[in-house]
Amino acid sequence: MKALQITELNGPSALEVADIPEPVAGPDEVMIEVHRTGIAFPDLLMTRGLYQVKPELPFVPGTEVGGIVVSAPAGSWAVPGTRVAAYVHTGGCQELVATDPNRVFPLPDRLSFAEGSATPINYLTAHFALTLRGRLAPGETVLVHGAAGGLGVALVQIASALGARVIAVASDEAKRQLALAAGADVALPVEDFLPAVKDLTDGQGVDIVADPVGGDRVTDSLRSLRPLGRLLVLGFTGGDIPSIKVNRLLLNNIEAVGVGWGAYALPRPTYPREQWDDLMLLLEGAGVTPVVTDEVPLEAVPAALAAMESRTLLGKTVAIIRD
Repeated sequence: MKALQITELNGPSALEVADIPEPVAGPDEVMIEVHRTGIAFPDLLMTRGLYQVKPELPFVPGTEVGGIVVSAPAGSWAVPGTRVAAYVHTGGCQELVATDPNRVFPLPDRLSFAEGSATPINYLTAHFALTLRGRLAPGETVLVHGAAGGLGVALVQIASALGARVIAVASDEAKRQLALAAGADVALPVEDFLPAVKDLTDGQGVDIVADPVGGDRVTDSLRSLRPLGRLLVLGFTGGDIPSIKVNRLLLNNIEAVGVGWGAYALPRPTYPREQWDDLMLLLEGAGVTPVVTDEVPLEAVPAALAAMESRTLLGKTVAIIRD
């Protein structure tokens, strides 16, 4: 079968399209015919050996898919022919993948395979961040950094669906327009975002900063919080892992909160499906569809990952595995 393999750990350029044997599903696994695969930040990290999951070379990346069930354990809800999305760790960039049933989710008819493959990582992470970790309440104000990336767009959409006022921060006008189209109320440039936030909130600050970027903006993110505000640490796409002077937390009664969806969800077998069901109800109730900005053939995935690495990739790109 056709697959995209990581052959060396030297970045996206080492990815190669290859013909590999079909996987064999274990007795407790679901086999999925993959139609679309979401291209996610963990895939980029894997090309350089920087992700916590480190399979032996060569291996197939791809952590989230949309497709159709081929086979499933006896008694499973996911009977053959069921449309699904799934979080698969690795192996998504191939025509068939076998995975844990607890990480396979029913795909509503209103969502395409592309939209389904765009959902597990970014939208479950964003939902977990804003609800369980951020304790977002309707009427609060959320600032989202990196608001035009895949996770940033999901954070904007879900915060808005939960009744928040959303301030997006992005580095250029095209990115800011994408954030506004996703539901942000205001979109700001990165430069001097702190005084702009203070003006927008009458000097009070925001309730939550959701930050997948990290780097040198963390201090001003903390300064942009009102008392009892929460900084949600979602990642470091900016490259640098910042340090926080904890006296800032004490003086203003604010929090820096780690958000690791996988570390929380995967040891709790029933949680991912329960969360997925809540997420689908939220998105449908708000009339929100996961954003897919581009669909590319498997051969173009290395270029998409290179664009992600240079931070020029807009929104969410998915790979076309089959029509």
